[in-house]
Amino acid sequence: MSSSRVKSGEAVAVDVWCDAAMIHVRLLDGREISAPLEWFPRLRDATENQRNTWRLIGKGIGIHWDSLDEDISLDALLTA
Repeated sequence: MSSSRVKSGEAVAVDVWCDAAMIHVRLLDGREISAPLEWFPRLRDATENQRNTWRLIGKGIGIHWDSLDEDISLDALLTA
């Protein structure tokens, strides 16, 4: 078994978006989680275009913004 596989029960992101104050993540199981942009100064200070230019990493267990050099794991969002 490959260590890059997603474990059963592990949260997996399928969509990400930001509004003026929050980052929102839709999970594969239908849940949506949110956190204040204040927790992530690079995202808070980014332009709308920069915030909207993200990619999923680790088969959906994290989010990466190339232009901001920012990574957020779903575990960090779920345990905060």
